[in-house]
Amino acid sequence: MASNQFLTLNSGHKMPIIGLGTWNASDQEVEASIDAALEVGYRHIDTAPVYRNEKAIGRVLKRWLDAGKVKREELFIVTKLPTFANRASDVEATIKKSLADLQLDYVDIYLIHSPVSSVANADGSLKLDADGLMVPDLEADITTTWTAMEKLVPSGLAKSVGVSNFDQEQLERVLKVAKIPPATNQIEHHVYLQQRDLVNFCKAKGIVVTAYSPLGSNGRNKVYASAGINRELPNLFDIPEVKEIAAAHGKTPAQVLLRWIVDNGIVIIPKSLNRERLKQNLNVFDFKLTTEEVAKLSALDQNFRICDWCLLPGAQRHPEYKF
Repeated sequence: MASNQFLTLNSGHKMPIIGLGTWNASDQEVEASIDAALEVGYRHIDTAPVYRNEKAIGRVLKRWLDAGKVKREELFIVTKLPTFANRASDVEATIKKSLADLQLDYVDIYLIHSPVSSVANADGSLKLDADGLMVPDLEADITTTWTAMEKLVPSGLAKSVGVSNFDQEQLERVLKVAKIPPATNQIEHHVYLQQRDLVNFCKAKGIVVTAYSPLGSNGRNKVYASAGINRELPNLFDIPEVKEIAAAHGKTPAQVLLRWIVDNGIVIIPKSLNRERLKQNLNVFDFKLTTEEVAKLSALDQNFRICDWCLLPGAQRHPEYKF
């Protein structure tokens, strides 16, 4: 059951509408998850240097490519420019480091991970001030960084380029200087955070929206607790309307939540380490939500942000922080 549903980017390349998110997992878990995902049909894999798993993903991809189990052109690999490398002068060296770790000659799309920029220590770790807060890089500029991102396409290092966590005003600034417009804007998007105005703006400009945390992020509760952050997150699977619709179709709550998003023409990158759930998340095209069910799900919007950047204390001081 290979993933065979695509959206066409403004660059002309096709992007699988379902991909695999890989944040917050050990190398061993990531390798097992990527292996299982490729086996059940995933071809779109999303990563980033800050996830610290590009080398693990690269090992799996190399095994599959060397064994002839998959062709490079069948894969769609996404990685990102980290916040501590948001200056234009950092772009080329940073993508080359990611490519070396992924053991690839190019990525299918390279994203600016965030408009918020940070300062790094010499060892690449995040520089913190005396209060333990992130030191913002106030010299990085998203428009000059975008110009450097565009150069990755003719150089062959990236097939397409895009952004992540950008709001409408930030996108407008980029579009004013862009010779190559962003192919996608990867944002948090689910029934509790629908960001309709931003989604509609992106669509009007030909920018495909990619939804991260499309199922919420139940694993974040553990991450927050381990970081001493007291914040309880909702479980989207327990929403009564979602459970009711899932029961009506003989599907899981996750499948209902994902189907609702892809029906809106939005790419999804749910994460799972479980083989059966990987298959379920890919298998969302054999049922159809009714008009009434779509309306029920659309009415659930609470403007509730799960990924609120509290794991990056001090980010709020940066002028590009718009969350």
